[in-house]
Amino acid sequence: MHTETQKPSEYLGEHVKMELDEPDLDYETAHYAAKLKAKGICWDPMLLSWFNGRTGDFHPKIDCGGSDKPPYIIYARARGADLTVDINDGEWVFYYLMFEK
Repeated sequence: MHTETQKPSEYLGEHVKMELDEPDLDYETAHYAAKLKAKGICWDPMLLSWFNGRTGDFHPKIDCGGSDKPPYIIYARARGADLTVDINDGEWVFYYLMFEK
């Protein structure tokens, strides 16, 4: 099974949980699953940022100033993220902007 995961500090907009039974869930597989889920909610979701709760890695790697929030949250929030897809309770978290529902 998977290792302990960190929880993201915040979910933005609609929060959708998914469970994937993949012992070595990588970015490509997680991203594909999250994108399919997001496309079921809106026609063309735009990925803004993501977080890997197993490793603590995230994207984009930018400096967002002196906030107590992680850069991936600040970036997604500033760009209007209104959908969070959470895979395996924080193992992978993807933040999207929905253009239309």
